[in-house]
Amino acid sequence: MDISRRSFFGLTAGGIGLVGCGQGQVGSAAESPWMPSTSPAQFEHGVASGDATSERVILWTRVTPSDPEAASLSVRCVISTDRSIVENASEDVRTTGDGRVQVLVSTTNPGRDFTVKIDAGFGSDELKLAADSQYFYQFSVRTPDGIVYSPVGTTRTLPASGGDQLKVAVVSCSNYPFGYFNVYEAIAQRNDIDAVFHLGDYFYEYGIDGYGGETGEQLGRRHDPVTETVTLEDYRLRHAQYKSDTRLQAAHAVAPWYCTWDDHESTNNSYRNGAENHNPDQGEGDWTERKQTAVQAYLEWMPVRDPEVGRARESIYRSVDFGDLASLFMLESRLTGRSDEISWFTELGGLEPERVPLQSMITMGKVMDQSRTMLGQVQEDWLAEGLKASVEGGKTWQFLANQVVMANVKPPNLTQELSEEEVASITNGYARQLVPFSQLGLPWNLDAWDGFPAARERLYKSAKDAGARLITVTGDTHTAWANNLHSLSGELRGVEFGCTSVTSPGFGTYMPVERLGRLFAEANRDVAWYDPFGNGFTVVTLTPETARADYFKVSTVVEEAYETVQVTSFETAKTNEGMTPLREV
Repeated sequence: MDISRRSFFGLTAGGIGLVGCGQGQVGSAAESPWMPSTSPAQFEHGVASGDATSERVILWTRVTPSDPEAASLSVRCVISTDRSIVENASEDVRTTGDGRVQVLVSTTNPGRDFTVKIDAGFGSDELKLAADSQYFYQFSVRTPDGIVYSPVGTTRTLPASGGDQLKVAVVSCSNYPFGYFNVYEAIAQRNDIDAVFHLGDYFYEYGIDGYGGETGEQLGRRHDPVTETVTLEDYRLRHAQYKSDTRLQAAHAVAPWYCTWDDHESTNNSYRNGAENHNPDQGEGDWTERKQTAVQAYLEWMPVRDPEVGRARESIYRSVDFGDLASLFMLESRLTGRSDEISWFTELGGLEPERVPLQSMITMGKVMDQSRTMLGQVQEDWLAEGLKASVEGGKTWQFLANQVVMANVKPPNLTQELSEEEVASITNGYARQLVPFSQLGLPWNLDAWDGFPAARERLYKSAKDAGARLITVTGDTHTAWANNLHSLSGELRGVEFGCTSVTSPGFGTYMPVERLGRLFAEANRDVAWYDPFGNGFTVVTLTPETARADYFKVSTVVEEAYETVQVTSFETAKTNEGMTPLREV
C-alpha cells in the first residue's frame, strides 16, 4: 500500500487504549500511547475478527518484527462503519461515543508471540459498537521506515433483537499438506456470508512423515515445523504457517469467525486425560503440560474471546444470541470433560475371529456406561440452562456448533452389499477392516457421539425439556451429512448438518464405492443423506420459518485452479410443536 498519501494519525483525547486480550491491563490512550517500533515490522499473517456480539467483536492480527527478540510493540487499530475512514485514517479521526468509529491501541510482545487481540466495544457503554452493523478495521505499526498498515478486514455485529436471516459458512478439517485452501477462497469470494463457523482441526499436528506428508511433499506444502507439534514453539510455528496462506487470510478478512477446536489443534483423538497421539514414553512429556501449551497457542493465534475469569483456559464453550432468531452455542468436546477413549482398534486388535463378537459386546458395555461424558457435567449443565433460557427468551432456533457426528450411525452390512469387485477396490487397511466389522451391526466411530450414547441422551433430554429446535452443525469426518436426530424413544430432537473438509480426504477416498453414501443412508434411520467424497463447505441459512443447508464442493484441492459447485440442499421447517424432519430441496 502506498503510505505517502496518508497522514500520520496521532493519539487524540478521545482515543482509547486497549491491550491485547489476556494481558490484564486496560488504560486510556494517554496511558497506552502508540509507540514506535525500534525495528521494521510487517503484518504477514493477515487480519481476522471473531466472536461478534451485538456490541463487541474480537479483532486479531500478528506483527512480524524483523528482530524476533524485539521488546514490546505498540499497535494501532481503527474500526469504523465507514470504509473510507479506515482506509484514509489521519490525525482527524476521533473515537465516537456511538460506536461508529473507534481508535484503539494494543501492545504485544514475545510473550504472546507478537499476536494482537482487541475486544472492540469492550470497556464502557461509550465504547459499545452499533448492533447489526458492518464494520471495517485496519491495524498499523510505526517503524523506523514509516507506518506499516495491515490489510483492511470486514466484520459485523449481531442484531440485538429481530433478525430476519443468518447465513453462515461452516468449515472444518484443513490439513495444509493435503492441498490448497481453495475452499477458503471460495468462501471469501461470496458476498452473502454473515459469519464463518470453524468446527475444528484448523490445523494438524503431524510432522512431514505423518498424515498428509507424502501429498505435501508432492505439492510443496510440507508442514513447519517438520516434526510433530509438541512444544509451545512448535504450536506457534504451525499456527503461523497456516495463517501465512493467503486464501485462508482472505476468508478471515471477510466476516467474523466463530471457532472451536477438535482434536488436531492439540493432537489426534484427544480427551481430558490423554490422547491417542500423545506418547510420553517417546519424549512428548506430560499430557497436561502439552494440552495447556496447545491451548495457549490457540488463544494467542485465533480470533476467539478468552474464557471468562474463573474458568479453565481450555473451557472455550460459549454462546451468543443472534437477535430473536437464534442462540448460538459453541461447544468444547475434547479437553474439558471428554471421558477416556474407547477404540475398536484397541479392543479388537489381534483377536481371533471367533472371539470378536463377545469382545464387541463387552466393549459396547463400556461405551454405554452412564458415567461417560463428552462435555463434562459443568458444560452439560451450562448447555441445558442455555437452551432453556433461549427458548424462554423467544429465540426460534438453538444452534449447536459441534465437532463430531451426533447422529446414530452404523455401517451397512458391507459383506452383503458390496460386490467382489467393489471389495477388491478397497486397498486401505482401515477401510478393509470395516468390511467384516460391518456384520456386527454396531456403531463404527466411537470417537463421535456414538461412543457416548448416555451423554447424547442427556443432551437430547435437555433439548426436549427446554422445547428447543435443535440445529447442529458438525465437522470431523471429512464427509458431508444431513441427519435427523432421534432419541432412543424415537422422537425427533433436532437435525444435523455435517460439513466435509477443506482439504483432508474423506472416507470415499479409502473406500471408492460410488454408492457408499446411499448405502449408509439406507442403513440408518438418522441419516437422510451422506456424501463421502470431495472437499467443500456448507452454508446454513436460518430464517424465522426454516433452517436450510446448502452443500458446496470444490472440484480439486491438489491444483490451484478449481470450480465451486452446489451439490444439494436440505431444509427443516419450524412447527408449533417443534420442527419437521429434513427434506431435500
